[in-house]
Amino acid sequence: MSQYWSDIVHKLTPYVPGEQPKLANLVKLNTNENPYGPSPKVIEALKLEAADTLRLYPDPNSDALKAAIAHNYHLNANQVFVGNGSDEVLAHVFHALLKHSQPLLFPDITYSFYPVYCGLYDIQYQTISLNEDFSINVDDYDQPNGGIIFPNPNAPTGIPLALVEIEKLLQKNTQSVVVIDEAYVDFGTESAVNLINRYPNLLVTHTLSKARSLAGLRVGYALGAPDLIEALMRVKDSFNSYPIDRFASAGAIAAMQDVKYFEKTCRQVIATRESLIKDLTDLGFDVLPSGANFIFAKHQTKGGAELTAQLRENSIIVRHFKTPSRIAPYLRITVGTDAQSEILISTLKKVL
Repeated sequence: MSQYWSDIVHKLTPYVPGEQPKLANLVKLNTNENPYGPSPKVIEALKLEAADTLRLYPDPNSDALKAAIAHNYHLNANQVFVGNGSDEVLAHVFHALLKHSQPLLFPDITYSFYPVYCGLYDIQYQTISLNEDFSINVDDYDQPNGGIIFPNPNAPTGIPLALVEIEKLLQKNTQSVVVIDEAYVDFGTESAVNLINRYPNLLVTHTLSKARSLAGLRVGYALGAPDLIEALMRVKDSFNSYPIDRFASAGAIAAMQDVKYFEKTCRQVIATRESLIKDLTDLGFDVLPSGANFIFAKHQTKGGAELTAQLRENSIIVRHFKTPSRIAPYLRITVGTDAQSEILISTLKKVL
């Protein structure tokens, strides 16, 4: 610790992202990256952007990107906010919409960046316990609050919440913002986007890192009522006027426009996921229902930490969470290619 740090820095416990190891012949199944590359149209758009215009600032409002996103969801451009990955978007959401006198509510097992943002922005929060089967009970959120946020499907469990339950939550919670973090929604979970025009307090966040294979480009966005978007714009323009660079904008627009490629790769991931679930079940794993590009599974006799170490010895990396204790037996396994799944299963047969 340094005497030059501000008081808030001393109190922060930063988010720890998934490991990015450099191992030979690695089967990397720990950070939920898409196993398929981005659309060829994205690559072409990036090549075209490598031009003399890089000397100029990008559009501070990212109007072309907002228009492409709005078109995809049949919304207006003033219902779209964009940022450097959904994590930056969420940071602005916490600052602009979720800091109030009453506590923010989110699940006790969820995306671990949420409490980090609360620490950074001095936001009071309260965690709501998941059910015994790790599902969300929206009735538990029927209490005074300064906002509600959770991923759908939830992370790291992968369990989706039905749209009818989200609407039930919105109908009971009209005085604060409800944020549905849909980072993994495109892999078989119902999106809440179609509810935006009916519920002015609903904000939905998305990323291009997962279903559109652009984790390396860093683009995320939020969809909601114009006044929610204006609040985010006020915070953004007080922090960084040019968050989306020319390459990111060009690549993101191309990715949003190539709907056929997006749908094709999502179908491939879903098919591999279902096959992997069956194979793991046959090996004695209990696998939670998944609407994401990852699965959450525990073996009936071997612990999560032990299996993680044994897989690593065989150059296979999965994600293991030591806390809270009730998820310690589980592995979070990214859905890779069919070939990667075969390597995983054959290795598990050996170590088990």
